[in-house]
Amino acid sequence: MGSRILVPSKTNTIFRVAILASSLKIPIHYSSSSILFASALGSPARVQKLIAAQSDPLLAKEIFDLASHHPNFRHSYSSYHTLICKLARAHHFSLAETFLRRLKIENYAACPGLFTDLVRIYADAKLPLKALTTFQLMFQYDCKPLPKHLNHLLVALVNSNHVSFAFTLFKVVGKYGISPSIQSYNIMMRALCRAGQLSLAYSLFSRMLKNDQVPDIDSYRVVIQGLCRKSQVNKAVDFLEDMLNKGLVPDTLIYTTLLNSLCRKKKLREAYKILCKMKVRGCNPDVIHYNTIILGFCREGCASDAHKVIEDMSSTGCNPSMVSYQTLVCGLTEKGMLVEAEKYLIEMISKDLLPHYSVFHSLIKGFCNVGKKKEASHLLLAMLQHGVAPHVDTWVLIVPRVCNEDRMKIAAVVEMLETIDWKQKTKITQSGSEYCWMNALAVENTHKHQKEKVHKHQKEKVTNDQSLVGGRQAERRTVIGVPCKFPNVVWSGACICLLKIRLEVELSFQSLDMVIYVG
Repeated sequence: MGSRILVPSKTNTIFRVAILASSLKIPIHYSSSSILFASALGSPARVQKLIAAQSDPLLAKEIFDLASHHPNFRHSYSSYHTLICKLARAHHFSLAETFLRRLKIENYAACPGLFTDLVRIYADAKLPLKALTTFQLMFQYDCKPLPKHLNHLLVALVNSNHVSFAFTLFKVVGKYGISPSIQSYNIMMRALCRAGQLSLAYSLFSRMLKNDQVPDIDSYRVVIQGLCRKSQVNKAVDFLEDMLNKGLVPDTLIYTTLLNSLCRKKKLREAYKILCKMKVRGCNPDVIHYNTIILGFCREGCASDAHKVIEDMSSTGCNPSMVSYQTLVCGLTEKGMLVEAEKYLIEMISKDLLPHYSVFHSLIKGFCNVGKKKEASHLLLAMLQHGVAPHVDTWVLIVPRVCNEDRMKIAAVVEMLETIDWKQKTKITQSGSEYCWMNALAVENTHKHQKEKVHKHQKEKVTNDQSLVGGRQAERRTVIGVPCKFPNVVWSGACICLLKIRLEVELSFQSLDMVIYVG
């Protein structure tokens, strides 16, 4: 007869307790009513170890209760601390509060660490009133609150939009022997600035100085951001100078905030002076600081000054970004400095920074407005060669200027195009340059038979069906970047325009492997 295996006839929870106790080598025996830990259990630290090992807080509570039923057994304070925090983190707040009261009834000396954990847990759970109640309970447990308890409580109140209540609490905590730390001031000043109460934040800053507390970088940053938000830039600059006089080095965020505000207030010279002094004052300017000044100059029509800034930028070892070049090119174009704008556009492309089509368009528009269709044609070719699809407005600018003497030809092409059943989906595909011009000439040909023959030849020859625009097929987009919904005159004009550009500009199209392919 085989050996008999005895399984406790209890609930699944009790059975799990038995297995866990066995895994920790805690001797147990079974009775008809419950699991009892044997007297060999020893130190309550072993029970605390078992409680701490549980991921299920209710199972941890069951272990705690079962151990409590053992004669002469007294839990350690660590067991209470561990269980209360486990229950609170699992949002079993009523159970956690029950064990907290039980802690006082059984005359345990509570440590501030328990209340630190509870205030933080309530703050994370967005329960500011419970955090406040726990903070007040510390006095009943003979625990003096520390500044970190106050900080957790202030964060909980501020994050739940109880700013006025947090400010009232901040003003009265001194009566209870709590001295707010620098971090406490910073939390409160930041909340007041965001609530638009800049005068109260400023009064707290002055109160710090009266209490012989030295503001840190975060303190100055909070006030400077608040002043800039209220457009009080002059006071913000004064705070920067005061900060430097006290030996504090402003961080990049302070400079970014200040430079941006100065540029918005059109105080570009002051902003540029601060930028030039940054490195001497221990903070190296980055591309964001330079871009802020470049944008400020260009916005106010001072593109020539922005040009000097980007030159200084390169000399200090800070490489201009795509935003730097695009802002400068557009600013120079608006001021009519087209040659300089084209120079920076070419420099940008040489650094593998591909501009947005709008940057090309603004410069093409500038050249067209002064009658320089050759330069505009160069830029159009540069767009196509680098895989940037021109916008329909770009074609509208160039087609009338390049094809102004071919109105009869365009009219004939439009008449032919109207007889074609154009599909809504077309693609720009890569092929040999000879097919591009075969297609362009075929579009000019009004004989339907010849068109069908060339079109069939194209479809047989095209092998690479990869779009030039970001590697994606364009839907409803494209006869060389012209949306299908626009008039046919733009389509045919684009084809004739490219052919005339090739003849007039005398550029080689070997690198322009484009073909108009109707899908």
